[in-house]
Amino acid sequence: MKSKLLLLYTGGTIGMHKNSSGELIPFDFNDLLRHIPELELLPYEIDHTAFEKPVDSSDITPGHWVEMAQTIYEHYEDYDGFVVLHGTDTMAYSASALSFMLENLNKPVVFTGSQLPIGDLRTDAKENIITSLEIAGSYENGIPLVPEVSLYFEYKLMRGNRTVKISSEHFNAFASPNYPVLCEAGVELEFYKERILPYKKDLFRIFTDMDNRVVILKLFPGISRDYVQAVLQIPDLKAVVLESFGSGNAPRLKWLVEELEKAISSGIKIVNITQCLEGSVAPERYETGKHLKEIGVISGGDMTTEASVAKISYLLGKGVSDKTFRRVMGQSLRGEITE
Repeated sequence: MKSKLLLLYTGGTIGMHKNSSGELIPFDFNDLLRHIPELELLPYEIDHTAFEKPVDSSDITPGHWVEMAQTIYEHYEDYDGFVVLHGTDTMAYSASALSFMLENLNKPVVFTGSQLPIGDLRTDAKENIITSLEIAGSYENGIPLVPEVSLYFEYKLMRGNRTVKISSEHFNAFASPNYPVLCEAGVELEFYKERILPYKKDLFRIFTDMDNRVVILKLFPGISRDYVQAVLQIPDLKAVVLESFGSGNAPRLKWLVEELEKAISSGIKIVNITQCLEGSVAPERYETGKHLKEIGVISGGDMTTEASVAKISYLLGKGVSDKTFRRVMGQSLRGEITE
């Protein structure tokens, strides 16, 4: 039987084209075949839907994550796979968030986008859409080959919550620094099955009560106490993603330790991740990282900033205890961290 796929357009460059005046305007997806006639060659039944008001990815909010999750949930029984068309700027955030919000996912959800509009002569949109659909429709003995949230860009399929955007100019705009790719598109699609999350038989459901009372605090040479205080004293703040140096290091400033310790004692959760593109937090390696662990800062391992924000929002929304939060932050829920 043919796989039945749903294409969800949320907004972004991939859904734009130039009018006769050279201005970028939203693309009419009812006219999709005129721009990508190759879709008729795919052995799938393809439907499409879109946000009522498509949004630029710079304007994406947790509310839009809920809309994506609900759309997939509402159509889950009717389709074998989903492709989410999304702007590139915050795609890694959305893919990370959806990986947690879609609980017991056992069908492919592939995020993709493009650097050039779909109507542009040199657009990368066509290949990204076609291959994403191929991946979403790839089944073997009735089981999907990639039953997880992934992100496809420039011949590579990556785990969604492991991705970061690395370029605003090149077609290879995304990377998965701490986890190998799930599939490579060459003459054939080469799936690396041992890297893909296992198929689940549990009942699919969605979680939409993400708690966005999370901030990112990036350390830098010369950081001031006033700045740190201003961040940590945000009203009703629940958690901080602390972007530290190297393998989880921070300056040994007495006031910095005092401010972080004060925040932790007030109930604010602080998760330490590295600013480096590759690698992991290892607070025991250097004295400059060890003192953070000693005051109660939680290690985020090798999670990306995007995955850290999403996972923290998910756990806060679940209302887990402080003990559970600390334990689960170091565990892999959706393949987001190397245990």
